[in-house]
Amino acid sequence: MKQRITLLLLLASFTVKAQQLQTSSMYELQGMLQNAAMAGVQDKNFIGVGYRTQWSGISGSPKTATIFGSFGLPKQKIGIGGYIYSDKTGPTSRTAIQLSLAKHIITDNGNIFSLGMENRFQQYALDKSKLSATLGNDPAIGGSDNRFKYDAGFGIAYKTKTWQVGASVSQLVQSKLDFYSGNMATTEEARLYRHYYLHGSYKWKVDEATTIIPNFVLIYLPNAPTDFLSSVRVEHRELFWWGVGYRAGQSYMLSAGLHLNKKFTIGYAFDNYTSPISSFDAGANGHEVLLKYSFDKK
Repeated sequence: MKQRITLLLLLASFTVKAQQLQTSSMYELQGMLQNAAMAGVQDKNFIGVGYRTQWSGISGSPKTATIFGSFGLPKQKIGIGGYIYSDKTGPTSRTAIQLSLAKHIITDNGNIFSLGMENRFQQYALDKSKLSATLGNDPAIGGSDNRFKYDAGFGIAYKTKTWQVGASVSQLVQSKLDFYSGNMATTEEARLYRHYYLHGSYKWKVDEATTIIPNFVLIYLPNAPTDFLSSVRVEHRELFWWGVGYRAGQSYMLSAGLHLNKKFTIGYAFDNYTSPISSFDAGANGHEVLLKYSFDKK
């Protein structure tokens, strides 16, 4: 019985008690990570990679690797983009590819109103070998370790020369995962739940050398704590930048980076967590590295 209770607690990590999609401390630099409508909206096309670790001193802590890109086609008035990611936490892992298509509506003053759709193909996996010390060969785990699922999302965005705002929803299909194959009654259902996003940023050009960019993203997941991230990034002559941020109730963030030839960006973010693991002497930190290459639209 104790083994099966442990298993049910593990599978609860796939339910609405926590976010199921990755986030980033440098979300504002990745464009459409949470909103398909942002594909191709940015001033330049770009491709990039990112790697993020959370609670770095604790074994089995979350680790996420991402490859992303965004491309605008001005003549066709559309944007395409997407990302591939691998997200691992303890015995569970998620690997997915997300493809975005956005329709751009150009207003008379040059602003962009965008509508976007996303398609996501993902694999959820459970590594039973990492559970053997606790669960042994409990058959309740089921005969299969992998679940392949399809899901979709929708977003809208509006961008001007100085500010942008958007809203989106992911995992509209809410596919079931069904890892548990035992005969116990459960009160939790392992499935993909909808994530709702609201985001915005403002570009304040202080003088010829300095631009300040405050930004935020609000993440709502039913029956789970609302996540709010806000930060301020300061750009100097498009050569280097630094920033500070706050993840409500969780962590404080510091970030910095370089722009090489106004094309290649190197960024680093440090998170100091205050919850839920602040009682640990070690492990309450997060690290994220971003590499991004930007090029002009054709």
